[in-house]
Amino acid sequence: MISNLRNFAKTGIAKILMVIIIIPFVFWGMGGVFSGGSTNSIAKINNYNISTQDLVDHLNEARLDLETIKQNIDNNVLEELLGNLVSNTLIQMEIEDLNIYISEKILIEKIKKNKAFLDNQNKFSRTKYEKFLLSNNMTAPDFEIRLKKNELQKNLFSYISGGIKSPFFITNYTFREQTKKLDIKFINLINVYKKKESFSNDEMQSYIDENKDQLKNEHIDFSYLKLTPQNLVETDEYNELFFEKIDEIENKISNGVKFKDIISKLKIQPTIKTNYISNSKNDETEEKIYQKRNEDKIQLIDENEFYVLYEISKINKILPNLDDESFRNKITEILFEKSKYEYNFKLINDINNKKFNESNFVNLSNDNSTTIEQIQLNSVEDSNKFDINSVKLMYALPVNSFTLISDDDQNIYLAKVIQSNQKNIMKNSNEYENYNKEANKKMMNNMYSSYDHLLNKKYKVKINQKTLERVKNYYR
Repeated sequence: MISNLRNFAKTGIAKILMVIIIIPFVFWGMGGVFSGGSTNSIAKINNYNISTQDLVDHLNEARLDLETIKQNIDNNVLEELLGNLVSNTLIQMEIEDLNIYISEKILIEKIKKNKAFLDNQNKFSRTKYEKFLLSNNMTAPDFEIRLKKNELQKNLFSYISGGIKSPFFITNYTFREQTKKLDIKFINLINVYKKKESFSNDEMQSYIDENKDQLKNEHIDFSYLKLTPQNLVETDEYNELFFEKIDEIENKISNGVKFKDIISKLKIQPTIKTNYISNSKNDETEEKIYQKRNEDKIQLIDENEFYVLYEISKINKILPNLDDESFRNKITEILFEKSKYEYNFKLINDINNKKFNESNFVNLSNDNSTTIEQIQLNSVEDSNKFDINSVKLMYALPVNSFTLISDDDQNIYLAKVIQSNQKNIMKNSNEYENYNKEANKKMMNNMYSSYDHLLNKKYKVKINQKTLERVKNYYR
């Protein structure tokens, strides 16, 4: 069932059970647009049918106007809404199956104790309640039905995870793992990698020969002219005549008139560029033309203060040579990164295959004249030296483990966990309650995951794709 749901709504029952979605908004006027009414099934949960009318009713509760749905129809907005409807229906089926209920008396108490409806003396205010209903375009029965559904869902989740209480050893484990201190020693591999200046001409040329098609630069030949009121209609004002001329040029481009024939009527001398290549120091307009080299060859673009009419007549793919300093630097950088990757890959492979030990670690330092540094991490959130993902990785490893880690500046380190310093939590400490709640939360997540598997077996969801497509076509 989970896989079916994810196919059309990218959601899972576990997520559904973790988040109660109540949509107290209104979208009117779409109730009778689908023929067949409630008999027209768009989805099925076991033997229970969800009709197109059910979907329409669900849309009426969502704060989405018709235009918003139309604009997002190809972005799966209806699939998302249908997924939400299926989820809510499935939860309601589970509530009924488990015979979970809430009395009217409790509902009334919930409303009367709602802080939004209390006056300055903390007493229930009928006026505040009615203002709330008016401002949300709801009647009292509508609100009470939604409140009842919400409370029933809460009761369902309490039923699933009710009574969960973390034993001391799990709370203590959570505390130990999150507060333990790690002693780490590490080597900055920048001192181990092959230096950029050490790559020979032969190495660079060999790489160029193997990858010459990918390394070719695109040079373009193009002509362009800037159109202003001054050179187009001999005035400084952006008047109606100027924009009529611009429209004429656009029409000629659309009708396939050649660039030379367009500009021959304008009597404006074009700027001609040959063998042009992008450069940060180049003219801004020319750079924009270069960036559009793979679009239509003739274009008119609006630059606010003027228009640019241009034609790209030729694109030449040219392989630079190593005499070009920028190209040489580019190849050097590529080879350096490639060398780093290959070295890191081999190192990780040796670590994973138990071929790297303390002796290798020391020799690596000595052979490359690099210092072995040492640091203590104070917690799993201590990212002062290394990035947070690297810290979490090290906290997940046993003592004496090697790994590769990085910092926020993308420096790569070879690190070893040399010692773990842990302490136990005291039941009467100020922090015990917080860690106990966190342990409870983890146990509840595990419970929800198990319940998710149960629902996968209990409910089978099937979407009527033809009906869904017909509904989508209505909004297109």
